[in-house]
Amino acid sequence: MSAIVELTGVDKEYPLGKLVVKALQGVDLRIERGEFTVIAGPSGSGKTTLLNLVGCVDVATRGKVVVAERSTGELGDGELTALRLHHLGFIFQTFNLISVLDVYQNIEFPLLLQGKLGKQERQERVMGLIEQVQLGAQVHQRPNELSGGQRQRVAIARALVTRPSIVLADEPTANLDSATGEAILGLMRELNAREETTFIFSTHDQRVMEHARRIVKLRDGRIEDAG
Repeated sequence: MSAIVELTGVDKEYPLGKLVVKALQGVDLRIERGEFTVIAGPSGSGKTTLLNLVGCVDVATRGKVVVAERSTGELGDGELTALRLHHLGFIFQTFNLISVLDVYQNIEFPLLLQGKLGKQERQERVMGLIEQVQLGAQVHQRPNELSGGQRQRVAIARALVTRPSIVLADEPTANLDSATGEAILGLMRELNAREETTFIFSTHDQRVMEHARRIVKLRDGRIEDAG
C-alpha cells in the first residue's frame, strides 16, 4: 500500500518566553492509505500538535511532512488551503461551527467552497449524513440551540461530507454518550471499509481504541510505540 501521510525527522518547537517547548522530537511516522489509526498518549505528549501538522494548520520546525503525496513545507498558503479543502476533513474538540449558520448550512459549507456539486447532489449528500448522525429534528437549528453532543455530531458530519481521503479527529467522541459514540464510530468504520478513507484519531477514549487497527503511542513528543 502507498503512504498517504509520512513524517520524517519531524521536530516542532514553540517559544514560551525565554524557553523553547519541544512539542515533537524526531518523529518518523508512515500511515498507509485506508488505515484506521489512533494517536494515543498522556496530555502534553504531542498528539494534537501531530494532527495539526498533518492537517496543514501548522508547520514543522524541522523535518518533512508529506500529505497526499505533497510535501507541506514546500507549499504556499493557497496550495495548503486547496490541500485542506479537497483532501482533509477535520473534527475539532471545540467544534468550530459557524454560529450564524444552521445545522444543514454548517454541513453543506465545505461543499459550497469546493464548488463541485449541484444543488440536488449537495442536498442528497447533506441530508444523508444528517440522518446518519441522527440530527433530522435539528436541521434548522443554529449551534447555540444545540447540546454539546449535537454540535459534535454536526462537526463529524461536516468533516465527512466532502468524502475526504483523510479525516483527522481530535477526541471525536468526547461529548457523545455511549450509544451515539458507538453509532458514529460505526459510520466511520463503514466509510473506512467502503471508500478507504484514512482516519487518524487523537483520543483517550478506550471505545475508539478498540475500533482502531493501529495504535501509535506518543510520550514527551516522541513515538514510544509505532503500533
